[in-house]
Amino acid sequence: MHSFHYQNGSLHCEGVDLQTLADTHGTPLYVYSQATILDHFRRLDAALAEVDHLICYATKANSNLAVLNLLAKEGAGFDIVSGGELRRIQHAGGDAGKCTFAGVGKTRAEIELALREGIYCFNAESEAEIVFIDQVAGEMGVKAPVALRVNPNVDAQTHKYISTGKSENKFGIDFDIIREAYDRASKLPNITLRGLQMHIGSQLTSSNPFVEAVEKVAPLAAEFKDAYGIEFFSVGGGIGIVYQDSLASGDADWWSSKEDGEKPLTVEEYAARLVPLLKPLGLRILLEPGRYMVGNAGAMITRILYEKHGSAKTFKIVDAGMNDLIRPALYQGHHDIAPLRQPADDAATETVDVVGPVCESGDFFAQNREIPATEAGDCLAVLSSGAYGFVMASNYNSRPFPAEILVDGDTAHVIRKRQDFSDLVAGEIIPS
Repeated sequence: MHSFHYQNGSLHCEGVDLQTLADTHGTPLYVYSQATILDHFRRLDAALAEVDHLICYATKANSNLAVLNLLAKEGAGFDIVSGGELRRIQHAGGDAGKCTFAGVGKTRAEIELALREGIYCFNAESEAEIVFIDQVAGEMGVKAPVALRVNPNVDAQTHKYISTGKSENKFGIDFDIIREAYDRASKLPNITLRGLQMHIGSQLTSSNPFVEAVEKVAPLAAEFKDAYGIEFFSVGGGIGIVYQDSLASGDADWWSSKEDGEKPLTVEEYAARLVPLLKPLGLRILLEPGRYMVGNAGAMITRILYEKHGSAKTFKIVDAGMNDLIRPALYQGHHDIAPLRQPADDAATETVDVVGPVCESGDFFAQNREIPATEAGDCLAVLSSGAYGFVMASNYNSRPFPAEILVDGDTAHVIRKRQDFSDLVAGEIIPS
């Protein structure tokens, strides 16, 4: 579910009118629903009740302190990929002892920080990394908890930029050599083998790739439990969300892919197919969802500046740019776009490109999209922007970061102030 819906002729997030937020706080503006985030966490938590588990939210999806604090208070763990994310978790009230540290390029400073703070586990991506962690841990006089990430060579059937489980991807250790890698790691004096990890990709809309990967890797987990006493098996994240027809799905189960006509992947189906494979292991099961938790919980609000009629196209030029939301340019990602003013059932539509002000041809949010007729001054909601939206924003073209709002029922909290010029140039120095 999500909490964006029309009420009294205007698009709302929970009980808050988005037009009022746009007029009060300006645009572009990110708005998140607290109820949606909590609902998604609790649904997944309940679906996995039959196994000992820990949900480690993938911090990179949306790392605002208020979002992290919300999940920390629910008992979530966190999947991090940098020292900065670990510090964010701690600043937001999270526990380093419930964090897994992923990523292929951990630095000495990051490893030292994680060890000092009592990280639950490093998810190591290569044998060279394991050797380096062992060296750093030895210099600090501690043991480093490590899980090796196995690459099961399973096709996640997703966009090539977010596929991580094939042998040609940079992530993890090849399935064919993982046993030898564990044997070598077990002999390192400053390493404790705590688990086994895998992750095959993001935005998966079918349970089949998950099942294929777990069926392939679960026997390894059982073997390593006996051989090395590992405590957990992490099945990664990757559960997909609705990007198309997302507004219409607000009151329905929203795990589906309308674009390819697949049967919706519900949390019940996900658990029903995986739990029977995982329960016999007798291991703690870790999951690392990010997009699933926050994707449909967010929208980016933007205002139409101009309408431009060309010989081939009509352009709606808005005040948000690819620097604010890069998914359409980077991944060719689809986001539904809805006017804040509810269109009549018989309202006229128009086929347009919705484009931003950034000086790049890739600065667009939709191309050849049929939307209700709108005009300059109207506001639009770019839906399903809660994940990989603000976190991937930049100051390209010297454009300030937008503000962020967290809605809780009828209350809207500013959880990040809009940048101003002083923020843009902070830290820059002109030599004397």
